[in-house]
Formats: sequence, structure tokens, C-alpha cells
Amino acid sequence: MTTTEETSAAAQGHLPATAAYRRVVVALFAAGIATFTLLYSTQAILPQLSARFGVSTEASTLTVSLTTLGLGAALLVVGPISDRRGRTGLIHFSLAASSLIAIACAFSPNWTTLLTLRLLEGVALAGLPAVATAYLREELHPSAQARAAGLYIGGTALGGMTGRLLTGGVAEIAGWHWALAAAAALSLVCALAVRVLLPSSERFAPTPPAAGTLVRAGLRALSDPALISLYVIGGCSSGALVAVFNTLGFRLADAPFHLGLAAASLLFLVYPVGTLSSALFGRLADRFGRRAVMPLGCVLAVGGTLLTIPSALPAVVLGLALLVGGFFAVHGVASGWVPARAFAGGASTAQAASLYLFTYYLGSSVFGSLAGTAWADAAWPGVAGLAAILLCVAGTLALRLRRTPALRSS
Repeated sequence: MTTTEETSAAAQGHLPATAAYRRVVVALFAAGIATFTLLYSTQAILPQLSARFGVSTEASTLTVSLTTLGLGAALLVVGPISDRRGRTGLIHFSLAASSLIAIACAFSPNWTTLLTLRLLEGVALAGLPAVATAYLREELHPSAQARAAGLYIGGTALGGMTGRLLTGGVAEIAGWHWALAAAAALSLVCALAVRVLLPSSERFAPTPPAAGTLVRAGLRALSDPALISLYVIGGCSSGALVAVFNTLGFRLADAPFHLGLAAASLLFLVYPVGTLSSALFGRLADRFGRRAVMPLGCVLAVGGTLLTIPSALPAVVLGLALLVGGFFAVHGVASGWVPARAFAGGASTAQAASLYLFTYYLGSSVFGSLAGTAWADAAWPGVAGLAAILLCVAGTLALRLRRTPALRSS
């Protein structure tokens, strides 16, 4: 590549192998860790919370579902705000505010207070996922966007694993208060790293504040059948994953496993598979196209879910690894596809990303709580069946997207 070509390419965004590109990727990787450490910090300790506060399995899942519900609802507001105010400020505010609320959660005196704070924590967390993929689309060269989105999703996978391992281990030793405090401390460290590393937006162009402009951009994000399919894929796939992991601790505490919190949380060590698969499928999407690789992720996830049904720990571990790998492949591809498709169709990238994440977390909230009912009524086959149905819906829509015409931005 000549000097003139390199300059022209750099004008389109940060190129791989540059210092700025590495800072973006590392910063958003750390931000993903912080966000998902806090978002799912109670998931590994649901059996302890259920026993400590005297609530049912279904009620205990509210500490996860209310957080994801608050996050999803806030995304509908935060996305349009970011179109007018910018990306990086919201990311920094979101990480700082959610870390402070997480500290308050650790000292909750009663069940109602804990649920209220977890709902507020979800609202505070919305700043990062609402703008992360839009920031990547604006600041990175088009040739690197899919792989960078995969790396960001990999950070969220690692955060999900770290939070669950950390809280499960600490809760067994020192109780749930210290478990949530440890998650808050980790998120503060990540927030400081993001503050130091994340470059300010250079290519952000504010959307005119006219309400009509926002409405038109929002309608475009709701009128494209491909975007709608991607939204539903996000909601179904996340609902399947959270349904499995919300009830996993209860299953492992029962016969024939009889595992404690710390031992059960070790099964979250499968999450690095998600980090690897999201990065791998991001590269495959850059090479072969998103349409070609997304259905493969759905197939992996369905197979993994069915493999968890036998009451044999090796089968459960392998099944969870395939489920996590398949899910993060789908989510990594879809979350990068949404802003790219929205931009090509003239829709607001941030609003489209917010709508995708709204359905993603709505599915997580609804089906994550419904899993508690499935567990009470039909034990693990009921939970696995619910997850498999959701993933089959996602897979069907992914196959339909292969026949959807591509858009070309002007």
C-alpha cells in the first residue's frame, strides 16, 4: 500500500496494528468486562440469596432480570442521547455510576432494597452497550469493524465468567455481601483503565436535535425486515443463555451433583470459549460474510443445550461450552451487523443498536425469569427445552437473512 493509500485508509478510521486501534480494542474489552461482571454478579449466588432472604427460585432470578430489564429500557433513551451528545462521555459516566451503585448493592439491608438497586444498576449500565458498536463503526476502519466487535463481545464473555467465578467463590467463603463488593471493586479498576485508554471520538457527527429527524431515523430502524430479524435473534439467543445459567446453580446443588457455590461457579470457566468464538466468528464474518457464519453459531448453541440434559457432569460441561461458544458467535456477528445495516439503510446506528440491545435484554429478562418456572415445573429438561426452542427460532431467522438483499450505503 502506498503512502497516499495509507493516508486515505486512515481517514476512514483507525487501522489494525496502529496504537489507536489497540487502545480502542483494549479499552472496550475492559469496559465489556466491567459491564457484564456487574450485570450478572448475582447469577452464581442465586441459591444463597434465595436461602438468605427466604424467597423462591423464581423470585431470586429477579436480581438478574430486573437489572437486564432496567438496562434494556434505558437503552431506548440513551441511544438517541448519544446521537446528539457523543459516545465517550456516556461510556465513562456509565461505568463510574454503575460501579458506585454496585457498592451500595453489597450493603443492601433487605430484599426490596437489593432489587431496587439492581434495577437502578441496569439503568446506569446502559451507557456502554448503547454506544459501543456505534463507536466502533465510527472510529475504526470498515475492514476491522467486525473483528473489533467480536473482540468487544469477547470482553463481555470474559466479564460474565469473571463476575460469576468471583462472586461464587467469595460468597462461599465470606457471604453474598463481600461477593458483590468484590464485583464492584473489579468494575472500578476496569472503569479507570477505560478512562485512561479510550480515545475520544474523532469521527462522531451529532444528529440534528430536531424531533422529526430522530423519529425518521428511528422509523427506518424499525422498518427494515433484516434489522427486525436481528433484534429477535438477539432476544431469543440471550433468553436461551440466561435461562440456562439462571437455573444452573440450582441444578448443580441438587442430586446427583450436590455442588457448593464455589464448585458450581467453576462451570463458568467455559466462558473463554465465548471470547474465542466471538473473535473467530468476527474474522470469519470479515472474510466470508455475516450471512454465511451466523447460522453455524445457532447450530452450535442448540447442540450444546441438548447435550446438557443427561445427568453426567462431563456432558454438562461440554454442552455449556458449545452453548456459550455458539451464543457468542451469534451475538458477536449480530451486534456488529446491526449498526452496519442501519448505516447502509440511512437509519440511526445508535438507535438501531439500542433497539437490538433492548430486545436482547428483554429476552434475557423475560425468559431468564420464565426459566425459574420451567425449573419448578419440569426440572432441567424443561429449562433445556425452553432454551432449545428459542435458539431454533434464532437459527430460522438467521437462515432467512441469507436470502435478504444487502444494502449499499451511498
